Amino acid sequence: MRTFAKRVVVQIVGWVFILVGIVGLFLPILQGVLFLLIGLMILSTEYAWAHHLLSKIRQRYPKLSDKVDQAAQKASQWLRRMAGQTEAD
Repeated sequence: MRTFAKRVVVQIVGWVFILVGIVGLFLPILQGVLFLLIGLMILSTEYAWAHHLLSKIRQRYPKLSDKVDQAAQKASQWLRRMAGQTEAD
């Protein structure tokens, strides 16, 4: 049951980021592309189409891919610190 709940939460959060990204493409206040990329990164853990699309984006824009990887690593470290886990865990 816990795995199912996690999958549902991941899907909801990913789709929310995608929707905010779409809205952000039309509003000057939000960074639509950024939210779309975050949504794709989240959904790529659950959907093959999102993984393939993210792979194509990474191939086309390698500099952006490097920055996204660095940001994901920093976010992962930050989340571990917030959860109270160490690097060895």
